[in-house]
Amino acid sequence: MNIRLKLAAVFIPLGLIIAAVPENTTKVYKLTAAELLVEAQEGAQFMSTDEIADMVVQKDPSFQLIDVRAQDEFEKFHLPNAINIPLTDILSENWADVLDQDVKMNVFYSNGSLKSNEAWMITRQLGFANNYVMQGGLNYWAETIMDPKAPSSTSPDEEIAKYDFRKGASMALGGGGVSTTVSNGDSSPKPVIKRKKKKKRAAGGC
Repeated sequence: MNIRLKLAAVFIPLGLIIAAVPENTTKVYKLTAAELLVEAQEGAQFMSTDEIADMVVQKDPSFQLIDVRAQDEFEKFHLPNAINIPLTDILSENWADVLDQDVKMNVFYSNGSLKSNEAWMITRQLGFANNYVMQGGLNYWAETIMDPKAPSSTSPDEEIAKYDFRKGASMALGGGGVSTTVSNGDSSPKPVIKRKKKKKRAAGGC
């Protein structure tokens, strides 16, 4: 596949979603299309549902789940302690301190991988380096964590161990760890994050 086809495969979906997000008139893109393509092809932004389940069960304080679906979808169900930043709000200044920081590892998720990967691509092109994607999204979470399929008795030990872990995680998370809590406010509460020092800010902030 030549470079033009590769670029098209990655950036045509990104272009479609950018058309739906607020116009970027204040932020300077720091990565070129070619640089972003290289990172996207490497796939280092993806985290498995097993990794996420383990972090959720352990109540790991070093990461933050970010649901990029619409608010109504988020309110119907979401992963434990996730916050909602719809993809259309990804460039909003209201969430700048959450997305551009080096304290917590952000993990985007949606129903599949498409929207969450687009959120990663947008933030990565802005130069934000601490954002990742849950591979497969909620659909794969339901398949692997909520309702894992038992391997055959002749399966390799690692497959049996993986199933045991997933079954245990499912039980610990109450059958998959999907929360049905409905938010009373118009937006998700922001996690407390100390932003990395870049430049002087107006006095009076937290």
